[in-house]
Amino acid sequence: MKRFLDENFLLYNKTAEHLYHEVAKPLPIIDYHCHLAPDQIAEDIRFENLTQAWLAGDHYKWRAMRSNGVDESYCTGKRSDEEKFQQWAETVPYTLRNPLYHWTHLELQRYFDVYDTLNGRSAKKIYETCSAKLQTPEYSVRELLLKMNVKTVCTTDDPVDSLEHHRKIKEDGFGIKILPAFRPDKAMSVDDPASFNAYAAKLEEAAGVSISSYADYLNALKKRHDFFASMGCTVSDHGLEQIYAEAFTEAEAAAAFSKIRSGKSLGREENLKLKSALLRQFAIWDWEKGWVQQYHLGALRGNNARMLKLLGPDTGWDSIGDFPQARALSTFLDGLDKNNQLAKTILYNLNPADNELMASMIGNFNDGSVAGKIQFGSAWWFLDQKDGMIKQLNALSNMGLLSRFVGMLTDSRSFLSYPRHEYFRRILCNILGEEIENGELPNDMEWTGQIVKNICYHNAEQYFNF
Repeated sequence: MKRFLDENFLLYNKTAEHLYHEVAKPLPIIDYHCHLAPDQIAEDIRFENLTQAWLAGDHYKWRAMRSNGVDESYCTGKRSDEEKFQQWAETVPYTLRNPLYHWTHLELQRYFDVYDTLNGRSAKKIYETCSAKLQTPEYSVRELLLKMNVKTVCTTDDPVDSLEHHRKIKEDGFGIKILPAFRPDKAMSVDDPASFNAYAAKLEEAAGVSISSYADYLNALKKRHDFFASMGCTVSDHGLEQIYAEAFTEAEAAAAFSKIRSGKSLGREENLKLKSALLRQFAIWDWEKGWVQQYHLGALRGNNARMLKLLGPDTGWDSIGDFPQARALSTFLDGLDKNNQLAKTILYNLNPADNELMASMIGNFNDGSVAGKIQFGSAWWFLDQKDGMIKQLNALSNMGLLSRFVGMLTDSRSFLSYPRHEYFRRILCNILGEEIENGELPNDMEWTGQIVKNICYHNAEQYFNF
């Protein structure tokens, strides 16, 4: 019987062990999409305790605690940090077979050299041991990134963000590149006139222009896009239920914009046309600058209206949606491609039923100009676990070229999430090792090893040109 989480965790044959330990493990990490807070990196903060580093803002853990019958006061409420940690520790044994069980113990081992399993009995000792370490200079957030061999991080930033923290990080000469990513979701949120116009006011201030027309709005957003580029940004990102690809004219987009600026709600067709116009414009700007554009598709957000009103977004009330994806996605990509304005693109899918759809869609627009120009992105959110990663890797292998895949990211708000790259690398190496030992792939360690290196690091390095 193997020991829990030993050095060959998730590696079930000798070839997989070789590929992981000798090839994948030493490689640096490029985290090209995450939600780390730039201000915390700029200030190089130290977390007061393990709860602050681990539970604050982590809706994955909150969902598990709620499912285990833990009162909300221990998740987002005013209980003490030690009380919150105790409730999480008592929940952990009940997360058996949930990826949280693996991630929790990987993070304890990799960051803190703690090899005990976390439960109600071990909670106090682990909390005190890890919290004491977090308060030392060796565990500041910059040191945590260095500890995990991270080379590049792309945060997620709104067009109105000042990027002052990115500027400070760069001026400090920090050895890891911390780059912004352009995420204009709020700029496209035209469902509510009041919130949209409040956002437009922020954009006016950030861009230093007055916005009275659709042309003004585009001008302000373009100024911010240009500013992000001046700050080293080469990546955009969009979190959408589905791609917007309605036929529109500039006059229709302008009329819809004027209507919402006057405080009136848009009709369904007007709403979709304006969103489609904005999404297409962002894509063209990305192409002009040679950026990589990313589309996270398929989340059904804010399902629990009562709790959403109480706690706000990103607090654990989202799930997988079943939105139609293929037709609009094809129309959108084709509309850009026919004018030779399609940037390098990564598509992330949240509904596993659409894996093959996405994996086959990318082949329609890989035109030979760049290897892997259109990517089926790594298993995302609810799918970034063992089964989800395997399904994504298999769909990509069957429909496209796994060898050109740009690999894993964290998509996390936590500085303790980097063992997810290890998790992915172990799964990848085991898949390849198993098929080599079964005679399904040749026993060519030099070539297979190079493929592993490329997926884990070099493909992303070349694709993003960081």
